[in-house]
Amino acid sequence: MDNLLSIVTFIPALAALILTIFLRGDDEAAQRNAKWVAMFATSATFIVSLFILFGFDPADTGFQFVEQRDWLMGLQYKMGVDGISVLFVMLTTFIMPLTILASWNVTERVKEYMIAFLLLETLMLGVFMALDLVLFYLFFEAGLIPMFLIIGIWGGAQRVYASFKFFLYTFLGSVLMLVAMVGMFADAGTTDIEVLLTHQFASENFELLGIQVIGGMQTLLFLAFFASFAVKMPMWPVHTWLPDAHVQAPTAGSVVLAAILLKMGGYGFLRFSLPMFPIGSEVMTPLVLWMSAIAIVYTSLVALVQEDMKKLIAYSSVAHMGFVTMGIFAGNQQGVDGAIFQMLSHGFISAALFLIVGVIYDRMHTRNIEAYGGLVIRMPVYALVFMLFTMANVGLPGTSGFVGEFLTLMGIFQTNTWVAAVATSGVILSAGYALWLYRRVVFGDLIKESLRTITDMTTREKAIFAPLIVMTIWLGVYPSLITDIIGPSTTALVNDYQAALGMAEATTQHASN
Repeated sequence: MDNLLSIVTFIPALAALILTIFLRGDDEAAQRNAKWVAMFATSATFIVSLFILFGFDPADTGFQFVEQRDWLMGLQYKMGVDGISVLFVMLTTFIMPLTILASWNVTERVKEYMIAFLLLETLMLGVFMALDLVLFYLFFEAGLIPMFLIIGIWGGAQRVYASFKFFLYTFLGSVLMLVAMVGMFADAGTTDIEVLLTHQFASENFELLGIQVIGGMQTLLFLAFFASFAVKMPMWPVHTWLPDAHVQAPTAGSVVLAAILLKMGGYGFLRFSLPMFPIGSEVMTPLVLWMSAIAIVYTSLVALVQEDMKKLIAYSSVAHMGFVTMGIFAGNQQGVDGAIFQMLSHGFISAALFLIVGVIYDRMHTRNIEAYGGLVIRMPVYALVFMLFTMANVGLPGTSGFVGEFLTLMGIFQTNTWVAAVATSGVILSAGYALWLYRRVVFGDLIKESLRTITDMTTREKAIFAPLIVMTIWLGVYPSLITDIIGPSTTALVNDYQAALGMAEATTQHASN
């Protein structure tokens, strides 16, 4: 138990190493072995991660299962989880076996494909567990490499363009974060995240190049981290890499990208921006809130005119991430709880939607909406599953999608009613594009000859969707499953944030008197 986090993190990497060293050839037997090794490793990772969840004490708002040892040039290898990060670890280990199962029909360079996904899982888990700035940055940036290769090698016709766009957008944003981390080390004398959470960075106003910087060093640090996390989520207007990446990525790549990788931006805001730079966060909150509201409306309108199913769902993801950033920067209990709930819920729903596209793409090799219609006649089980996740994406009560959106809207309404009003219109627009997609693909007459022999979902495909269906409905009717775990930690985060703002306001009033 002392090294539980490291065991969970590096099981997939160990499996990747085994595949690299011991598996030879590319015949059918080698491909099958590669798939089974990856399936066994990701399943084992999920099973072992359950010990983290069952051993986690929600009442303890500090970091648990902490591992710390000397590492490199005076740096510390430090890992730990709290109420904010533990469920993102579980989301990652839950999704990855489904991702491997969804890749069972891959036949091109199967060993390398499985190695890429196994390494990606290790790096994603490291992001949510790292308690050292340098360690976090290494996991955060290294995760770009496997996804870059997954898109660039196994993607569609324009995969090279999409993979380079994905890499450059996310990498350039992170360069500023690295500069900020150097500044934080210079100011605090440590890279230990646990210590940095208690450190007060300077917030006195100063002039920089003739511009008054309100919030001082905290605002500059916030902007540097914001550059990385906003691209990662992604937020409008730095979201344009996401639709291209989704369209060109293989189905499993889209699943991981939407379900897990996008959540690293929101997690970064919760781990760094709000607790470490509260004054800077407060200064920039109006900008972030309106960027989120614009993202919700704008990308929903763009989704309405899409002809590619994957691109429509990709724009939907940007809109839903707008609710996340809105909830986080509402700065209150409902908003932060809702943001975390929305990220976890979106992880299940978006994964399912991209898998739904993958089911018919495997049969027809097209994602064009016009190529379909009347699938309910030939694929009734598929139509039912598609309907459930369409309703969840819209935010139907009784599904997890409703809880997250409702909580974030409650939180933002207490902070800014105009932003809340604009964002609420996005709920209506989401119903528009989601139901429009479902109507054109599933309902209507089966008039296209190419669809007359299409087959319904296989047993393997049903097995992939079953756990996603369970989680989507379970969290919709029993949201306390999540809120009981995250509640104490988010309460502590919000209280510390509000206390820091109150202290800064009192200091300002005292100085003015």
